[in-house]
Amino acid sequence: MIIDTHIHESKYSLDSEISLKDIVYRAKKIGLDGVCITDHESNEIFDEAHEFAKKENFLILVGAEILTYEGDILVFGVRDIPKEKIHAKELLKIVNEKNGVAISAHPYRNNNRGMGDYISTAFDFGLSAVEAFNGSTEFSQNLRAYSLASRLKLPSIGSSDAHVIENVGKYATVFPDGIRDEKDLIDAIKKDKVYPAIYDNGGYIHYSKSYDMLIRKCIV
Repeated sequence: MIIDTHIHESKYSLDSEISLKDIVYRAKKIGLDGVCITDHESNEIFDEAHEFAKKENFLILVGAEILTYEGDILVFGVRDIPKEKIHAKELLKIVNEKNGVAISAHPYRNNNRGMGDYISTAFDFGLSAVEAFNGSTEFSQNLRAYSLASRLKLPSIGSSDAHVIENVGKYATVFPDGIRDEKDLIDAIKKDKVYPAIYDNGGYIHYSKSYDMLIRKCIV
């Protein structure tokens, strides 16, 4: 099961150009099995997304991308997200109290919104995973993120971070056991039953624990 775990929808992410309808249309077209809407500081699309998922018979999960003082964190399993900017340590405490997951988004992107090396500290506070492959981030920066996640033995996911239709599904996450809802997503990440995939030549190439093929593919 292949899911793009980080997409922004235009209603609640003002820097996005894509509607929920367009996201699902594109996702189906390229062979995704589901998408996650992770708007900036908002999960207000939750009810609308789940209703649309039923209508389209297509999995749509909802989280949020939250900017902390240490960088962006993708959060699943928390409905009442903080109203004000807080430190990553505080957010991780909230997420873990709710039995959710917190994922460091695009850690090494050069826009002052990635956690970078702070991941090593956040690991001690309960960081769940690292978005090692982000479709809006340079590949060399993605490799740094993957390398750090590997050293810390944190799960790695892939996501598009799409704000425009062409980027939907550029990277995605494979859930080999399948998932049905946010709870399943959380469980899979906590059990490290996830790995990235890249969209290439009309289909997805899966990468499990070895990324040699991925590295060769993207460097060539």
